[in-house]
Amino acid sequence: MQTELYPSFINPLLLEVKKPLPKVFAIIGAGTIGPDIGYYLKSAIPDGKLILVDVVEQPLENAQKRIQGYLQKAIDKKKMTAEQAEAVGQNMVFTTDYNEIKDADIVIEAATENLTIKRKIVAQIESIVREDAIVTSNTSSIPAQRIFSEAKLPGRTTITHFFAPAWQNPCVEVIAWDKSDRDVVDYLTWMFCTTGKVPIVTKDEICFVLDRIFDNWCNDAAFLLDKATSVEIDKVAQQYVFAGPFFVLNLARGNPIIVETNTLQMEEGEHYRPANILRSVDTWVTAKRGEKVEVAPDVAAFVRGRLLGILFSQSFDIINRDIGTLEDLNLGCQIALGFRKGPFDIMRDLGDGEVKNVISSFQKDRPGMPGIEGDYARYQQFKRHILVDEIDGVKIITIRRPQVMNALSDEVNMEILDVLKEFEADPAVKGFVITGYGERAFCAGADIGKFPTMLGDAAASEKYAADCSVLLRYLDQCEKPVVAALNGMALGGGFELALRCHKLVATEDAFLQFPEVTLGILPGIGGLVVPYRRWPHAAEIFSEMLRVAKRMTAKEALDKGIFNSLSASYKELIQTAVKEVKEMAGKPVPRIPDEPVKISPLAKLENPSAGKLRLSDEVVGIITQAVEEGAAAPSFEAALDVGYKAFGKVACTDAAKEGISAFMERRPAEFKK
Repeated sequence: MQTELYPSFINPLLLEVKKPLPKVFAIIGAGTIGPDIGYYLKSAIPDGKLILVDVVEQPLENAQKRIQGYLQKAIDKKKMTAEQAEAVGQNMVFTTDYNEIKDADIVIEAATENLTIKRKIVAQIESIVREDAIVTSNTSSIPAQRIFSEAKLPGRTTITHFFAPAWQNPCVEVIAWDKSDRDVVDYLTWMFCTTGKVPIVTKDEICFVLDRIFDNWCNDAAFLLDKATSVEIDKVAQQYVFAGPFFVLNLARGNPIIVETNTLQMEEGEHYRPANILRSVDTWVTAKRGEKVEVAPDVAAFVRGRLLGILFSQSFDIINRDIGTLEDLNLGCQIALGFRKGPFDIMRDLGDGEVKNVISSFQKDRPGMPGIEGDYARYQQFKRHILVDEIDGVKIITIRRPQVMNALSDEVNMEILDVLKEFEADPAVKGFVITGYGERAFCAGADIGKFPTMLGDAAASEKYAADCSVLLRYLDQCEKPVVAALNGMALGGGFELALRCHKLVATEDAFLQFPEVTLGILPGIGGLVVPYRRWPHAAEIFSEMLRVAKRMTAKEALDKGIFNSLSASYKELIQTAVKEVKEMAGKPVPRIPDEPVKISPLAKLENPSAGKLRLSDEVVGIITQAVEEGAAAPSFEAALDVGYKAFGKVACTDAAKEGISAFMERRPAEFKK
């Protein structure tokens, strides 16, 4: 859906950009966040050149040590090899000489939150760099039109707001202000997405989108200190966030930041005045790890209402003023600010009546604060987990759940299904492409969801598998072509989704895997059946994938005819997928064979294992039996039923209980039989 913030594509990797990734990137400011931004860029573009500039030597020395420390930790945690870390650590310049940035493709100002200083730095940057260099500022609150009001070439400038720690936090806000060229905004969102970030585009207003949430959440928490302690407030807040406001303020030394940003926001009203206590406290009292905190029910209810009130108030204001989109705000709160659910998810859980009560009570306590405008229902009318774009009459459905590598859930499936149903009868739509967000994962499987509660209940688990197949059964009957564009790994349920699309195309680094056996379970929504019916000549490798979690590379999948083609880039992948849809449009789409398929009997595995993990003989036996029965089933429907029943059967094994428990406890499973 096109909006003012996203006039062409919402998925950044679909954008047409005129520049490659930057080869030389400069950061001005070696204090808190500058080195972290530099480390992120150098890790993502290891053959690039990083130039870190500061006016004082000591911060530069500290920054160099910090980056080296990050590299050593990456090696220690096996997130990088020594060779990779060496490549990242090369070609970095730490300097007080601004002239070093003259060849930079992009310069990011990351100095202190002071408008005068930022304008001065921008002027200095512009006096040195090429005219085609992009110049951005990292600020959490100051609008671009103020920072770049005196810029010689404002079209190449904007805000790129990173969140701490910038090398790790995936979110970055890109501000679309009225003098910035749209090509610059598009390039930055493409660049960030390509390098592993999740960019969201916002309007040029004070505090943009996410700091409006965070700063006011913390400020209102401070206003509650006459009713509850900082420990109690943090405890109540943890129902909604992973870390309470006072814990985070300590971590970020954030009291002065809240004072500064809320003082700035007072331009919109006295109700944004910062709490006075923020000026007089250095460190807040917070609970120690594992410490039990009891909060009186009446105190907890009051604190909860006020915290939800400020969260809802700011969320409504952002949408009322079109500062950001519903989708971006809901996701951004989770990935940038650590909320367990997005604000509109919390509202949905509470119900519209309770939300209206919360916001009404809050506005009485905090006069002037924004609230609901118009029909409340409009705040819930959006796709939470997918993006929908269009190219040449083909709908591009992108699963955007980067925090879980685009894993499926019941809600994701229903959102995809809704799009298919909405446009299948539209003569202007030729077909569909399903892909994943970013360049790492098409889909990393399915959320565990309700399954742990069904362990030991064969009937409930069998029904659960069948219920999870609603989208896949629709794909089986869909009259318009659907192509899976695999932009990376396709695991478990993600692979099962791709299998039901009419054609599969992939990038060269994609791979396929059924890891369920390592959890003591099996792929119950078609994985035991569909591969054999579509590609019986590859039965042997499918059996290895199902029984010992063997990976299939993109090259192997191409050679076996599972993939129709491989692409070198995301852009080429989508172009290929669109071409495949257009070639199939108006013709009968290929269907999964409805008759039995002959495969060789599966040999019994002795001591089955996946790497160092000894697998369950019982689970491998259930998989083996189901594969053979599914292949021999008289119809496709009967074969799917075999898979559902096998899922119910495996749910009653000790291996399933152990595997799921180990997964949730983040430890290796130990299967007994």
